Amino acid sequence: MQPSSRILSRVFPFLIALLALSIQPVPLDARADEPGGFHWKSVDGAQVKLDDKVPLAWNVYQLDKKKLQNLALVLIGRRYILLDDKAKIAYLVLPTDLHAQGQDFDSGDLAVQSRVIPSTEWNVHDVGPAEEIRLTLEDYGRDLSVQLPHPIDLRLGIY
Repeated sequence: MQPSSRILSRVFPFLIALLALSIQPVPLDARADEPGGFHWKSVDGAQVKLDDKVPLAWNVYQLDKKKLQNLALVLIGRRYILLDDKAKIAYLVLPTDLHAQGQDFDSGDLAVQSRVIPSTEWNVHDVGPAEEIRLTLEDYGRDLSVQLPHPIDLRLGIY
């Protein structure tokens, strides 16, 4: 046996073990504590209406990140809908995509192109103490109205 093959036979198992320890599994879904994850918080003072009637079960969630205030996660009955009022797109969100953290949720990116809900007549405007998002959900054939209260700006000092 040559000296080089003897050294290689001793070093090779250590290299394989080092390589196996350095490989970390990649998570399939991102969480809020990870860089690509999102944390959704329930919005106090929000209102939801379907055809000008309040649904029996509803809730509205927004991200705790100030930069992404154009996204709202709306629960109507057992159906979650992600609204992007900047792009004027509604997405169907599966409950398995959300991970409950008390009253809040953690999730990965919920804006999946294959789950776009056909919607028309988007209207986003200021209604005094809130911003109202109105749209027509084509799969329901109903008008959805979501009112999100403006965040308190303590710099103004009028609260």
